[in-house]
Amino acid sequence: MITDDRANDNGGALYGIIRFAIAHRWLMLALTLVLVAVGIWSFTRLPIDATPDITNVQVQINTEASGYSPLESEQRVTFTIETALAGLPGLDYTRSISRYGLSQVTVVFKDGTDLHFARQQVAERIQQVKSQLPAGLEPRMGPIATGMGEIFMYTVGAKPDARKPDGTPWTATDLRTLQDWVVRPQLRNTPGVTEVNTIGGFARQIHINPRSGEAGRARFYLARCGRRRGREQPECRCRLYRTQRPVVPGARPGAGREARCDPRYRAGPPRWRADPCARCG
Repeated sequence: MITDDRANDNGGALYGIIRFAIAHRWLMLALTLVLVAVGIWSFTRLPIDATPDITNVQVQINTEASGYSPLESEQRVTFTIETALAGLPGLDYTRSISRYGLSQVTVVFKDGTDLHFARQQVAERIQQVKSQLPAGLEPRMGPIATGMGEIFMYTVGAKPDARKPDGTPWTATDLRTLQDWVVRPQLRNTPGVTEVNTIGGFARQIHINPRSGEAGRARFYLARCGRRRGREQPECRCRLYRTQRPVVPGARPGAGREARCDPRYRAGPPRWRADPCARCG
């Protein structure tokens, strides 16, 4: 319970403030205008977002491993990169995803770590681990963006009656090519855009499937064949010359990888015909 003396003291203090404000009314008005101006200035610079970005300091490492199964990506790529990143200054934890043809490692640092310093440390470790990865794999760091950095999503389509210059209708492969070679490069030139990711469609590919009989008659032969044991008819396991890409599992012959040849189609000098697996045509 407040005593009379304290009530009188509080009333006297409040009375003194009111008297001062009335006696210096122009000063009070000026201070009020200054306070309003500061509030408006702060409001125009206040970062307001419906979904505030609370993403921690992280760096993503993406490695495209075409032809690798999730198990192979985990064992030969993801595990190797995660092991090399252990012990980084300010490292909190790492997580990874291994899918068909893709290995993604996310390195999370402690709060307060400078993002550019973290990316520099990760880049140094990537240079060290490249020699331990399978040939042809190139790990790359993701752009400086967070999970809330996505601006919008769009689709590239064609009207039902649309035709290409040659008169054929637009296919999913044509639309993907238009996206990769026309739309995407122009969007990447927009200020503030760090990355444009493409989902869907069919990427244009060129597959070379040799015809054994015609290749043999043209005296074109596939090298490095070996004999299979335990079979009456020897089966040749040939390997095309490495023209474009390295040998990885689960690939097609046209990409420079392993292929099976029919030993019945053979051509060449007699010494090649003597050994059914010396050459495959």
